Amino acid sequence: MKRVVVFCGASLGFNPIYKEAAAALGNYFVRHQIGLVYGGAKIGMMGIIADTILAKQGEVIGVIPSLLEKEEVLHSGVEEMIICKKMSDRKVIMSKLVDGYITLPGGFGTLDELFEVLTLGQLHIEKKPIGLLNINGFFDALLVQLDKMIAEGYLKKDNKELLIVATSVEQLMKKMNNYSAPETGNVIHKVVS
Repeated sequence: MKRVVVFCGASLGFNPIYKEAAAALGNYFVRHQIGLVYGGAKIGMMGIIADTILAKQGEVIGVIPSLLEKEEVLHSGVEEMIICKKMSDRKVIMSKLVDGYITLPGGFGTLDELFEVLTLGQLHIEKKPIGLLNINGFFDALLVQLDKMIAEGYLKKDNKELLIVATSVEQLMKKMNNYSAPETGNVIHKVVS
């Protein structure tokens, strides 16, 4: 993977372990010459990962919608900043730039981005690895919800397996590097058989 999108919060959260995970991922990217594509902000988890990579002259590309292009949000240290009109435009631009996706802790926006790429993967529109860094059990309840969706007939087990889950950066990156997209089925729109 040459470039990876990282979806994460515009907040740091209360536990410093999340900030440390963002920095660890940024350091991994620098060591392995992986470019970061992210939401373009200087705040929260987004700011931590961008700052970590920029401090070591790694590649950082920000993609930010004009409604968020405020001085207190936009990361002025990112040389390659793509300003787009809408949030939906941001996702399309990001998809064209990257070889994979990683989600770190965040809020509604982070989950929106994660579930959109999972949906595109389920429909075989996206064939890139989709990683979830489950630091400190942050996503445990979400993973239980996905199992409930399978048990109740709303999600195929195969589609849940599109989500690559790990609790450490090294483990996640190893799994993502070994990922191969599933074969396209005859009926892509049917979720449950």
